[in-house]
Amino acid sequence: MADPTPVIDDLSAESDALDALVAGLSPDDWARPTPAPGWTVAHQIAHLAWTDHSALLAVTDVAAFHTLVEKALAAPGSFVDEGAEEGARQAPDELLRGWREGRAALDRALRAAPDGGRFPWYGPPMSRASMATARLMETWAHSIDVADALGVTPEPTDRLRHIARLGVRTRDFAHTVHDLTPPMEEFRIELTSPGGQTWAYGPPDAAQCVTGPALDFCLLVTQRAHRADLALTAVGEDADRWLDIAQAFAGPPGPGRAPKGAAR
Repeated sequence: MADPTPVIDDLSAESDALDALVAGLSPDDWARPTPAPGWTVAHQIAHLAWTDHSALLAVTDVAAFHTLVEKALAAPGSFVDEGAEEGARQAPDELLRGWREGRAALDRALRAAPDGGRFPWYGPPMSRASMATARLMETWAHSIDVADALGVTPEPTDRLRHIARLGVRTRDFAHTVHDLTPPMEEFRIELTSPGGQTWAYGPPDAAQCVTGPALDFCLLVTQRAHRADLALTAVGEDADRWLDIAQAFAGPPGPGRAPKGAAR
């Protein structure tokens, strides 16, 4: 069984990077709009705090987590926005403190959880490594939104390898949530890491292939950029279709982002 410590460590580092981005913001900066409609910087951090709390309950208090799931099922179209809205109404220092405390508690819980444990989630149950990977993916994706609002460009790191691998593994899921039949054959995916290495997945002789920068692939599967603005190449009809529907996050298909220059 793979040691989950590296991805838990990378989740902590990714959270710290976002923390450094928002820690010194003024109240006006916390109120800046982000690319997510109706969400400010405060909403983005509040959402992460809310989801970290959900993950903590999934790891430490299954009964309480199932209560959250029941609430989600009762309001499937609004429970995420409601959680973000509630947190965003807090004063920035209170919101920041709560996010820090919550993610620290989740870090401790993931490290202390028994090997082989499976935790409930809004999709399939997750292992420690899967839970940490999902939290890293979401933390990074929302940091992109925050950075966009602040007009900065974060430096990509090799922590993206976790998100890239998740994006590859969720290929069939992306088809399923679009009511499409997943392809039978495996794809070859070759991505260039921020450090210049090649991250490869799937058989080298696969007829269907996707190539390009790992950063662009991660932006695509988290739906933080439109395919037209990314340097990804697909060979094969099925691979090409996948790039139009890819998503690494749980839940229904997202609306994605408009191409740069397109009307919003």
